[in-house]
Amino acid sequence: MRTKLLRTALCIGIGMALVPAGAAMAQEKTTEQAATGEQQKPAAEGEKVSDLDRVVVTARRREELLQEVPVAVSALDWERLEDTGAKDLTALQQQTPNATVQVARGSSSTLISFIRGVGQQDPLWGFEPGVGLYVDDVYIARPQGAVLDVYDIERIEVLRGPQGTLYGRNTIGGAIKYVSRRLGSTPRFEGKLSAGSYGQLDAVGSFAVPLSDTLSIGGAIARFTRDGYGKNLTTGAEHYNRDTTAFRFSAEFTPTDSLFIRLAYDQLDDDSNARHGHRLVAGAMPGSDILPNVYDTRAGAGDDNLVKTKGLSLSIDWTLNDTVTLRSITARREGETPDTIIDFDSTPTNTLDIPGYYADEQFTQEFQMLYEGERVQGVAGVYYLDARAEGGFDTILGLGGFAIGTVGYTETKSWALFGDASIDINDKTRFSLGARYTRDERTGHVHRATFLGARRTPLLGGAAATPFLVNTLYTNTRDFSQFTPRISLSRDFSDALTGYASYSQGFKSGGFDMRGDAIALPSTVDGYDPEKVKTYELGLKGSALAGRLNFSSALFYSDYTNQQVTIQAWVPATNTVASLVDNAGSSTIYGAEFEVTANLSKSFRVFASLGYVHAGFDEFITYNAVSGSNVDISSTAVFQNTPKFTGYLGATWSVPAFGGTLALTPSLSHRSSYHMFETPNAMLDENGYTLVDVNAVWTSANSKWSVGLAGRNLSDETYRIGGYVFPGALFDNSIVAFYGPPRTWTATFTYRY
Repeated sequence: MRTKLLRTALCIGIGMALVPAGAAMAQEKTTEQAATGEQQKPAAEGEKVSDLDRVVVTARRREELLQEVPVAVSALDWERLEDTGAKDLTALQQQTPNATVQVARGSSSTLISFIRGVGQQDPLWGFEPGVGLYVDDVYIARPQGAVLDVYDIERIEVLRGPQGTLYGRNTIGGAIKYVSRRLGSTPRFEGKLSAGSYGQLDAVGSFAVPLSDTLSIGGAIARFTRDGYGKNLTTGAEHYNRDTTAFRFSAEFTPTDSLFIRLAYDQLDDDSNARHGHRLVAGAMPGSDILPNVYDTRAGAGDDNLVKTKGLSLSIDWTLNDTVTLRSITARREGETPDTIIDFDSTPTNTLDIPGYYADEQFTQEFQMLYEGERVQGVAGVYYLDARAEGGFDTILGLGGFAIGTVGYTETKSWALFGDASIDINDKTRFSLGARYTRDERTGHVHRATFLGARRTPLLGGAAATPFLVNTLYTNTRDFSQFTPRISLSRDFSDALTGYASYSQGFKSGGFDMRGDAIALPSTVDGYDPEKVKTYELGLKGSALAGRLNFSSALFYSDYTNQQVTIQAWVPATNTVASLVDNAGSSTIYGAEFEVTANLSKSFRVFASLGYVHAGFDEFITYNAVSGSNVDISSTAVFQNTPKFTGYLGATWSVPAFGGTLALTPSLSHRSSYHMFETPNAMLDENGYTLVDVNAVWTSANSKWSVGLAGRNLSDETYRIGGYVFPGALFDNSIVAFYGPPRTWTATFTYRY
């Protein structure tokens, strides 16, 4: 009952926020808004920005007004992120309609993303994401270490729907763009110290130093620590703790007004303990009882877990004249998880323990030519990716007395040509046409073997032994090519109201199953094909109240084919657990989204969003290991991590207080029920929840000092964000869940210079 009431309150609140838009839709934009073409920069020394209709995004790889771009995009600027107390990318899940952006099940820094039902839950090496992550236009291929903390940032953009034309492969669900703050030519420093619940102690420092009129250096250093929400009752270690160090340094060189060069380096070290699940079913083995605290565990496999990532990028912008700009983006990234472990049974016994490691590296090069004419604007370019990802893991089955070792790698070379142009047919109508051709060459190597004895196998550094069975040993290469067009037509119905219709395509690359068992499933050596999405979208964006209120809405319909689904199955014929990555079939997804942001007065700001998505399988052909045949389970299969309703309602109220300004931001965010996997599980699936947050910040009159207090999940909701299902006696009926953070408080002190 409480969930229904809160969902109703969210809908009513969002509807009330829209009322002024209907009454004032005929108002014209201000002259200043219509003329603006420059990217909105953070205001100096904490100054607030009120003219919301000047928000500029780069959703189409060039600067455009948010209201006019024919793409469903959410833009959270530095002010919005600061007002709401956003700490990392997972804040996008609360504030963006139809999006799942959260920490993976057994980690504190691995990212799981879904947009409009399309994404990737499996972070195994070689399995491509469905939502692309970009940091300053550099593609981040691996989800490990991708839960980026929010600091020294200008804005985050979330592009919903396939972005195959301008962003290419693996943006089939959408793209998340993290845009860091440029150094500029003014010296600045910001130091932030936070302390809070569960022993939280964070420190972030950022600076910018101009060495001359043309050269500036700067960076940011961050240290995040927190005790665990629970304990590992077997080892005594903290559980759900935080121990992360991150830094970013850059140099910007502007020798002339037409040339800008930026060199940037970033690194993250996450030494947080491994996360293990909370058992939902008691087993037969000692320590398999259901614990009263959902954050506690009895896992005996260990707590060591380390994630390292680092990257170097070089960006060059050369403005040839008033209409043409050339851009080069060169980047190299590396990441490794040298030792990690997931205790699937969450007991002291090694019923189902999975130790493993990951490592990856990538090189990307992109050249762009941007054209800005009087009636034609666009971008064209070429893209190259050279990447390698490798890893290994043991499946230790203590009750079976054996272990399965798996090691392998994938190598990817990808080339693409792309272009997108927008043509002003007249003063009110614009037509856009874009296309991309991508060619991937993917090589996969998989070695999988079964060893007697429930211990680490020789493939993962265990004692030398002869395998009882070599399940898989192959190397194969496949080529994939794809043409992904986009077309849109937009019209200004008035100076304050713009509508658009678009059609776009995206694809996620094919590849090889790193868990594949060639004895149980011989076809695994052939790999799997790319999946594709075709999306039709209608959008309406507008402003009112002299530009103080902005709203955007979208209706979408997607045809999803060759969908890649990972399934774990027990194969009696080989007495092993086999992985299946199927191109399962096809599905239909449709829904709606609405967002509104308004400065109703100088002291009162409202932001809200509402999302609805219906996702259903039309065909789901998968292999039934027991019967040894393919079956269609579309009538019972469901989409994972895709709640039907998502909603957000927040407001910031600023008042003079104690010689400065006090800004109070309460908010509600709601997610309706959703499934963890394609097979429903009433015990594991989440029934929906609503989070109540509040953030209060006092800022001095000169904006140099601020003190904040943030409360998260004030109603102390217990909600599941992931889990594993391994029923049966061999696995001691291991059904476990992972949970979002409990109620927390954080106090923050900030000094700016």
